[in-house]
Amino acid sequence: MAASRPYDHVGDAPGLAGQPSRRFVDDWAPTDGALALEWVEPDETPAPEAPPRLMVLPTSGTVPRMAWPESPGFAGRAALRAQQRAQVRRARRLAALVLLAAVALVVLLLTGFSAFSGTRGDAVASPTGPAPAQRLLPSGPPRPQVIATLDTLRVELPINQGRVTAIGYHAAGATLLPFDPVGSKANSGILGRIAHRILGDDGSGVRYYQLSGGDGPSTGGLDVGAPVGTDVYAPVDGTIVSIAPRVIDGKAHGVVIQIVPSGTPGAVLALSNLAIDPSLTVGMTVVASATKLGRLVDLSEVEKAGLERYTNDKGQHVHIEARPAASVSTSG
Repeated sequence: MAASRPYDHVGDAPGLAGQPSRRFVDDWAPTDGALALEWVEPDETPAPEAPPRLMVLPTSGTVPRMAWPESPGFAGRAALRAQQRAQVRRARRLAALVLLAAVALVVLLLTGFSAFSGTRGDAVASPTGPAPAQRLLPSGPPRPQVIATLDTLRVELPINQGRVTAIGYHAAGATLLPFDPVGSKANSGILGRIAHRILGDDGSGVRYYQLSGGDGPSTGGLDVGAPVGTDVYAPVDGTIVSIAPRVIDGKAHGVVIQIVPSGTPGAVLALSNLAIDPSLTVGMTVVASATKLGRLVDLSEVEKAGLERYTNDKGQHVHIEARPAASVSTSG
């Protein structure tokens, strides 16, 4: 028969073999007898606790409060406005680049075709260097070519096209009638030349300069430059009503010839800076570009010509102006 083991009343299970039940130790009174068993108190040091399954952080964090959602459609409209602003900026940059490219192209065209524009057809007033030798010889009458108008009056070139050095307009008096220039202004500036290239010209081939100085209408005086001694012809059809010397500082320098244009009795054209042709008389009928009036004289010693800036000489020229007929006195 097997020996019975003590029963563990605390654990409600049979005790281990060779170990007394805790009940016998706690319930028995201490005695000196043989029934007392030697007991060793168990270690009361608590067993180490198992680490927690979740780590506990020693500190805590703060999360910013979430913003309330924007009103419906606001974000879409803001994005659309930003996209539109970006498109406008790109369009402006593109327009600026196109404008710069166009200006550069026009400048190149002006540079490349400047020589062509100054020598084509009947082009005049384009000095290209020293006067050729044939300018010192008789040139003959000019080909009919209108260089200015005055209402219905057409003023033709009074000098042969091969002898013209430059054409200019300037103010010459408050009582003068203004001419309407024909052709293009050669000193209009880069913007004016660009506009002229874009819009085109009238096909006349005439280039003129706007000169400074004087008073009255800026186109009241018309100067047609040519070398001294060049033949000068009538610029209009009409009748000579006056031939008088031009006096400067008490000395005569050529003559002033006044012509009443046919069909325009309310105006009188005056030409100066020329020596009269011997065959010319008051009351004589003249024909534009055909009747010789005289030859160009040199006035560089008594006056400085504004046309000199645009010619290869001292700017000698025949001067033409128009006045109301009532303000002109005739003389023989």
